[in-house]
Amino acid sequence: QVQVVESGGGLVQAGGSLRLTCTGSGDAFGTDRVTWHRRAPGKEREFVAAISGSGRDTTYAYPVRGRFIVSRDRASNTVFLEMNNLKSEDSGIYYCRDADFESWGPGTQVTISS
Repeated sequence: QVQVVESGGGLVQAGGSLRLTCTGSGDAFGTDRVTWHRRAPGKEREFVAAISGSGRDTTYAYPVRGRFIVSRDRASNTVFLEMNNLKSEDSGIYYCRDADFESWGPGTQVTISS
């Protein structure tokens, strides 16, 4: 079983940047597909980005394309979500998910002030 935990959330002004980190336990995490999701207040959880086990393939939801970058460091069992040019609509709780084990982290709060 793989467990994941997110970190790096916080409060930032619109136009600013944040980098979220997803840390996974166990060797399997290093080769598993990992996805990022978010839930805005009063809305359903939505897909944000994904990265393949090799790190060569990435996918982004349309609202974040060109602003967010997902990457991974397999040696340290971490996946990053670099968020740039943040907008108020990016506010929410961000979740990391190990897609192969269907393991979700508890989430990290991101708040963008206008």
